[in-house]
Amino acid sequence: MSKTKKTKNKRAQRILIFFVFLIGLAIFSYPLFSRWYYQIDANQEVLDFRTEQSKLDEVEIEERLALAQAYNDSLVNYVAADPYEKERLDQGLAEYARMLELHEKIGIVEIPSISVNLPVYAGTSEIVLQKGVGHLEGTSLPIGGKSSHTVLTAHSGLPEAKLFSELEKMEIGDIFYIHNLGMTLAYEVDNILVIEPSNFEDLLIVQNQDYATLLTCTPIMINSHRLIVRGHRIAFDAGVRDDLIDSSKNELLIRRLLTVALILIVIFLILIYRERKTHKKLITKLNKINNSRDI
Repeated sequence: MSKTKKTKNKRAQRILIFFVFLIGLAIFSYPLFSRWYYQIDANQEVLDFRTEQSKLDEVEIEERLALAQAYNDSLVNYVAADPYEKERLDQGLAEYARMLELHEKIGIVEIPSISVNLPVYAGTSEIVLQKGVGHLEGTSLPIGGKSSHTVLTAHSGLPEAKLFSELEKMEIGDIFYIHNLGMTLAYEVDNILVIEPSNFEDLLIVQNQDYATLLTCTPIMINSHRLIVRGHRIAFDAGVRDDLIDSSKNELLIRRLLTVALILIVIFLILIYRERKTHKKLITKLNKINNSRDI
């Protein structure tokens, strides 16, 4: 084989290796950057809800909450179907929670222990679940009160969005928050279960109890069961919430910095490897030249 052909083959190999590396880096980085982008969008929706909330006066808030309470009082304590049943996923935007809506959002769910802060929408259609967290129709609207049980659900395992992917990391005693147009509700986790998709007993209202349940599919990618994390209502303490949020932000920042550092280290090692390889070739060429001169 001629020197020209060898050179061309080596160049083609280098180009191929470079493109394989780029593809691998893109696959590795996609979930990270897509999730950052999704969270930026979710943060904008949260901000939009809070902006609209600030425009409401006390009278309108009380009227809307009274309508929501009337809805909750009318419930027959029966969950008709799994939120991930195809029939529910194919539905459009739900209309039953209009009294709580601010630009389609009925609230915000905040879970400091897993760095979740997402908008909540009425219903569990795929349109809703691609945007954020859905409220399971047939359960109490998220306004709290005795003999109420609200159920909020979101996807797990999506490469482009974290949503409830880390719900399995929650522990008994964790606190999460639901913000509606009039107040912030605090719940302390007291029960974590994996249930069959057809078993709704743990989602029903319990007399005189104020419960909120977070629900998602499990195991991730298999989705044969449902993970439920239930909390009971506790007094809202702004100081406790601020401490939890600060701790969550610090942990999230550390994780992101470590991820970026890992990517940079991989790139740095590849560059060093290529530099050494180029240097070695140069030394080999110089040795050949020197040897030829000696002859």
